[in-house]
Amino acid sequence: MRFDSVPMPATVEARPRDTRGYPVPAITPWEGGEPRFALTDYDGSAACARERLCSVCGTLMPRGPVWRVVGAAESAAVRDALAAGRPYRNMAPTPEGPGHRACMLYASMVCPYLARPNARRGLGAQTPDDMTAHVVRGAVRGESGAVVGYGDYEFAVTRSQVLFRFLDVVEYLPHDTADQHLPELRAELTRSEARPGGGQPGGGQPR
Repeated sequence: MRFDSVPMPATVEARPRDTRGYPVPAITPWEGGEPRFALTDYDGSAACARERLCSVCGTLMPRGPVWRVVGAAESAAVRDALAAGRPYRNMAPTPEGPGHRACMLYASMVCPYLARPNARRGLGAQTPDDMTAHVVRGAVRGESGAVVGYGDYEFAVTRSQVLFRFLDVVEYLPHDTADQHLPELRAELTRSEARPGGGQPGGGQPR
């Protein structure tokens, strides 16, 4: 489906846009006046980690669960753990930060790489290592993905990168194509609008 037909959280709507009209996430760096969607801005990611800001919209996440979009391998691991009645705790750190539920549902549908199982990354990480080896040009997302809610996150800010670790799965929303999340996104936005002040819980001015 067209990205401009996906309902947008108000905090995402306030983000800067690229020339196509795509909102640019808070952790996306700009080079020469253009966003580099496949890369992660160190300072932006560090601020999101330390200040508990959504990596998509850049506004405050309240204490409690956080969400992220995962690819095939982690989606399968979460699914298998839940099916077996086991707790899931992935101790491997990732450079991909968390966000609001609505923002991650939206991102899963709008980002071409996240939304389709056969999509390939158009750009690679500038300096791939063990943490970012999957962020390479041509990498395929995999057969399925998911939007996953976690009880909380931990982080480490080093001189060269920002890493996150996610604890205690509280919600698992798998997808083959992310437009399956459209009803859930609409329902989440309706709930957000009903909150005092509207918008995301804990939301404020975006970075």
